[in-house]
Amino acid sequence: NFLVLDEPTNDLDLQTLRTLEEFLLDYPGCILIVSHDRYFMDRMVDHLFAFEGDGVIRDYPGNYTQYREAVSKGTLQDNEQQIMKELPEEGKKTVGSSQLAEGNKQVAEPAKKLSFKEKFELETLEKEMPALQQEKKILEEKMGGNLAYDELQKAADRISNIIASLDEKEMRWLELSERVG
Repeated sequence: NFLVLDEPTNDLDLQTLRTLEEFLLDYPGCILIVSHDRYFMDRMVDHLFAFEGDGVIRDYPGNYTQYREAVSKGTLQDNEQQIMKELPEEGKKTVGSSQLAEGNKQVAEPAKKLSFKEKFELETLEKEMPALQQEKKILEEKMGGNLAYDELQKAADRISNIIASLDEKEMRWLELSERVG
């Protein structure tokens, strides 16, 4: 029940990244992640070991954004104590366990800015959805005409695929748009 992931987001497309995140959020064990992907770290972690150089390793209960804010404000010690107070007792005893993940989700939720990949994905979705809607409209118009059975079947299959794709893209677009504000 212990996973070690070294730069797990490198070379993943957005769908695979999303699937990985969903899997890891449901994973019942402990996960050690080494990553430079700040959004991924904010979404996935609730406890950090920050390697600060010169052999200094800081043990911080919270996500990456909380850690950076505490460092920039000079309130690192105060924040560590406050976050530990907010965790349930069993989370404090088992730092890094799934109980800590559950207990600290409330603390990790507020920092939900879009990563560069997600901003690009949002822009791409805003271009792809109208194109798919237009393609669907054209196919529907063709189906109203005199098409041969095999062409009619191909058009119907494509429309079905477009509808499924649009549903998926619209849900993702809504998810990303809500986080933009």
